[in-house]
Amino acid sequence: MKNRLRALLDEARDGFSLPQAFYTDHDLFEADIQAIFGGEWLFACNAAEISRPGDYLTLEVGRESIVVLRGPDGEIRAFHNTCRHRGARICTDASGSASRLVCPYHQWVYGLDGRLLHARQMPAGFDTSRYGLAPVAVQFVCGLVYVSMAPDPPALEGFRAAVTPYIAPHQPDRTKVAFTSTIVEKANWKLVIENNRECYHCAGSHPELLVSLVEFALPEDAEEEEGLAALMQDAARRWEALRLPHRPAEGGDEFRCIRLPFNRGAVSFTTDGKPACKKLLGDFTDPDLGSVRMFRAPNNWHHFLSDHILHFRVTPLCADRTAVRTTWLVHEDAVEGVDYDLERLTKVWLATNNQDRALAENNHRGVRSSAYRPGPYAPSEFMIRNFVNWYRARMGAFAGRPTAALARAG
Repeated sequence: MKNRLRALLDEARDGFSLPQAFYTDHDLFEADIQAIFGGEWLFACNAAEISRPGDYLTLEVGRESIVVLRGPDGEIRAFHNTCRHRGARICTDASGSASRLVCPYHQWVYGLDGRLLHARQMPAGFDTSRYGLAPVAVQFVCGLVYVSMAPDPPALEGFRAAVTPYIAPHQPDRTKVAFTSTIVEKANWKLVIENNRECYHCAGSHPELLVSLVEFALPEDAEEEEGLAALMQDAARRWEALRLPHRPAEGGDEFRCIRLPFNRGAVSFTTDGKPACKKLLGDFTDPDLGSVRMFRAPNNWHHFLSDHILHFRVTPLCADRTAVRTTWLVHEDAVEGVDYDLERLTKVWLATNNQDRALAENNHRGVRSSAYRPGPYAPSEFMIRNFVNWYRARMGAFAGRPTAALARAG
């Protein structure tokens, strides 16, 4: 497999989409799980999603399942969702609340700290201390929970330090879940990410989103059009007066964080651009703050607005199935029906997600064709190029291919 992977990486050209096998091959999908999802930090949830002791949620990543939960001591922990008896899944729901974790197969009982508490019918002298749940590493970034299955996870400190000034003013840890949606897209996970990493397709596909969203992805893009330049300049002056950072963070190919304005007159992701929630986040008093757009490879992007937060979590199920989970969060004291209307809050992104699902699925069907050849990226697709470069570097390291050789490819 590693020899084949090196050969395919040699075929890949800088500035072009990947060779077909990277999107369609089941063996390469397993390599993705090992090299990418088994070794990186994965966004799991906002801590507000598991706010009470016993609350949990699960992530399905290929053949792996992880349960993330809050213990009675208030600490958030993560474990492989696999019973130590004969391997059955323990938590079979996507989320829930429990005082203990009980395997549905033979009723082995685990504490919320992962310890095996009771193993029914096991003989006298059976040492329960040897059969606790396998732990998964956990880290936090302003209330966002990241997990890693790697025995020695990579450093997360640089990412945390870079993005905290952007997202901390929105106080993600002082929010509550308004709504959660999970859809399964019949497409490879990389096509799902690539679709998110460009707005080249937005004008033809996302009428609801473009009520608010400005298509340009960098401040310099706005300089090409007088109206956009004035919009960006006005927004930058207001943000600087409020001491809100907005220039792109230095994330290289790994992550991106930037604050960008909405279209003039729009302040939120709604069908008319008006606020989605009357109660603003944190200590904000101005609803017109645009949005902080944050992405981190391999599996998450986010929007932090003045009135709500959106988290998007991508988890691969198999080579041609990808779960996309979207969470809408509002101020912890916001009241549904008083401060926000749920249909109004969710309408734009429910529509956009469904449109993106259709685009990614159609893309996947086309990539499977015998006529597919990697095509060149447009200048506006620079974020896809960053992601693909990141992916090629990680897969190259997994295959034992020197970084310098990867840089020369194409």
